[in-house]
Amino acid sequence: MPKKEQQHEILLEVKGVTKRFPGIVACDEINLEIRKGEIYALLGENGAGKSTLASMIFGLYQPDEGQIFIRGEEVQIDSPNEAVALDIGMVHQHFKLISNYSVTENIILGDEPKKRALGIFPYVDIKSAEAHIENLSQDYGLEVDPRAIISDLGVSTQQRVEILKMLYRDAELLIFDEPTAMLTPQEIESLLKVIKNLRDQGKTIIFITHKLDEVMEVCDRCAILVRGKLVDVSKIEDTNPREMAAKMVGRDIDFSAKRPAKTVGETVLEVQNLRVEDGTGFPRVNDVSFDVHAGEIFAVAGVSGSGQTELADAVAGLIKAKGGKVKLRGQDLAKLNVRKRSESGIAYIPEDRQSVGLILDFPLDQNLALKSYYQAPYCKTSLLKPQAFSEHANELIDGFDIRCARGAKTTVREMSGGNQQKAIVGREIDQDADLLIFVQPTRGLDIGAIMAIRERILDERDKGKAVLLISLELDEVMDLADTIGVMYAGQMLKVAPASELSTNKVGEYMMGVTDDE
Repeated sequence: MPKKEQQHEILLEVKGVTKRFPGIVACDEINLEIRKGEIYALLGENGAGKSTLASMIFGLYQPDEGQIFIRGEEVQIDSPNEAVALDIGMVHQHFKLISNYSVTENIILGDEPKKRALGIFPYVDIKSAEAHIENLSQDYGLEVDPRAIISDLGVSTQQRVEILKMLYRDAELLIFDEPTAMLTPQEIESLLKVIKNLRDQGKTIIFITHKLDEVMEVCDRCAILVRGKLVDVSKIEDTNPREMAAKMVGRDIDFSAKRPAKTVGETVLEVQNLRVEDGTGFPRVNDVSFDVHAGEIFAVAGVSGSGQTELADAVAGLIKAKGGKVKLRGQDLAKLNVRKRSESGIAYIPEDRQSVGLILDFPLDQNLALKSYYQAPYCKTSLLKPQAFSEHANELIDGFDIRCARGAKTTVREMSGGNQQKAIVGREIDQDADLLIFVQPTRGLDIGAIMAIRERILDERDKGKAVLLISLELDEVMDLADTIGVMYAGQMLKVAPASELSTNKVGEYMMGVTDDE
């Protein structure tokens, strides 16, 4: 593949592009040139304008000012269909798939191959489409069953389907918006190989991410946005993660968040022989026992699907345990619903912020009071007090640096995923609960926000709170944990002080290797 010959050919040029929303300039006179056959990273804090810029290139938004050129020709991209006609494709952070359709039906939707039976009756030629998709999946290392139903597929396989949708339409410019935010380390490694393979076969990639190690591994150049403005464009070989992070957040970042634990106090959470089953009766959590103490971060490590999420949901009351006990400061929680458990002293940051953590079409101030809206000062004699909602929201907006165009009245759906996450973390920490359960608390956040959230977790630990941390990021587990429990296939294979476990040893337990083997 003649990559060197392609490096100086400009595939996409953005000139003076500006996009405004009520109360905010999301993109402010941005100028970019992206060359054919390169992987070009867009970096920036949550709300910096990365996804807005990508959405304009893909036709989801139209610029208020500025021009977009494809192969030197000025274009007006008024819709995703027009973007596809210009050989542009996009994999969104939250996938755009129909769950009860097959892989093939999702990929060909809107571009169905048609034939005529008896030369008269039109029909969709599913068989030829399946064969074409199978060939594409093999050519690009995107193994997937064309006949599988989307709802039966894991996140990483659904992502492959989204990529195949672009390749099926012969996209030359592929936009990936936070493609690794919901993947395990093993799935991330596989995806990065796919992205490099796409580049090696002549595709051009716009890669939006917060993970600087991924940028260093696969990208050729990076652009950094700060509050809608382009502040830097660098070759990857001329920079490093610390420099990129400093340019993104405007200050040097201390990557060593860990602080020694203070004295561990009494037992706050007791989990005894817990069993959680799925709808078929299969045990997702199987005879798991552990304790979490005041002033302790108990981190659960494991590859995705090992039962960590079900464990957290069972403790918080979102799903019902089939056996065992969960106790908070000695109180059996079995008969308490979610609200009662919250009132008893449990704060919960869920894995799925959009489906479980927030009501997307409610304003931010109401979302920030979801756990306490029925209590004073929000409610008096069964009447809600709007002023109290706004005042409380403004405190959390300032305290947790939640970026929102219209302040407390911003509809949560309009906010970036990272700022949605900061809103949940702020709301739950504000509960002043005895036990804080964090499930993937930094997923989708920029490096500055990640370090800030980790500092908050450590602060809560130092205040004497008990913290149950569920994270697929092994470095996060190693950086924050006082005690580590490793889950594999629904069982807790190992519980030990973090000081006694190396990263390699934790990785072995995550893959099911025990001391007995």
